[in-house]
Amino acid sequence: MTNDIAPAAARPAAGNTPPEAVLTVRDLNVVYRTDPPVHAVKDVSLTLNRGEILGLAGESGCGKSTLAYAVNRLHEWPAEVTSGSVTFHDRDGGDLDLLALRDEELRRFRWAKLSMVFQGAMSALNPVISVRAQLEDVLTTHRPGMSRQERRERCAEVLRLVGVEPRRMHSFPHELSGGMRQRVMIAMALLLDPQVMIMDEPTTALDVLVQRGILREILRLRDRLGFAVVFITHDLPLLLELSDRIAVMLRGEIVEYDTAETIHRRPRHPYTRTLLDSFPSLTGDRGAFLRTGAAARSDAPGEEDAR
Repeated sequence: MTNDIAPAAARPAAGNTPPEAVLTVRDLNVVYRTDPPVHAVKDVSLTLNRGEILGLAGESGCGKSTLAYAVNRLHEWPAEVTSGSVTFHDRDGGDLDLLALRDEELRRFRWAKLSMVFQGAMSALNPVISVRAQLEDVLTTHRPGMSRQERRERCAEVLRLVGVEPRRMHSFPHELSGGMRQRVMIAMALLLDPQVMIMDEPTTALDVLVQRGILREILRLRDRLGFAVVFITHDLPLLLELSDRIAVMLRGEIVEYDTAETIHRRPRHPYTRTLLDSFPSLTGDRGAFLRTGAAARSDAPGEEDAR
């Protein structure tokens, strides 16, 4: 298959200015108060720079989505952030302690400064409300001064940005294809020009061709609009193509955190090597892959969990 997404190392960062942090996570811990308690996120520290795509990789259940929900304050009991900090560095000036925001402050912050594209657009979108009504609801809530015509024009604008004909805003979610629904979710996340977008496995349920089309759109929009992205997936090879930096999670911890090029060429942690070796080469010898993969798995900690 031809690689039509430029490798991260070959892409310039958005703009030519030195990296500037937009989101920092320090020593974050999340515990599910079950019996027994589950320590789902353990002392995680990350920095997201402006215009950067930060990939977050790991197997199912390793804590990727839990971390994303903690950053966006979407958890409900029994999940609890027990310690750590999440700081948003607003380009308009000032730092926001996201874990300390009150309900009204948090409501104003979400979507306007930081938006989220959830896994499974059919579950995230309301099935009995048109796309137009759902998009306009975001604008009505956060931009109450906009007229009805201005809201319609903005909705049409963001739909065009993600490659959806504005006439489809009158459709209901079930009338759209899976790829189109996911593009609508991305359009909704872009409505208020956020500085950060968290994407929780946005292409997992899509076929390969649709997936790659959406990934190209994400790169194009990032370069055009300058927002930063946290892209969550279990597909490490995909992140090697898409991301500037990658964090690899295992059992709630970040076990490797480096540039995409370094992780591709010189992975340090055995679990990262196992993830890379779990995807066979399209041109290599099958027997060589099996031997290499088996050797990597034998060195990896927690072999049973890694499988």
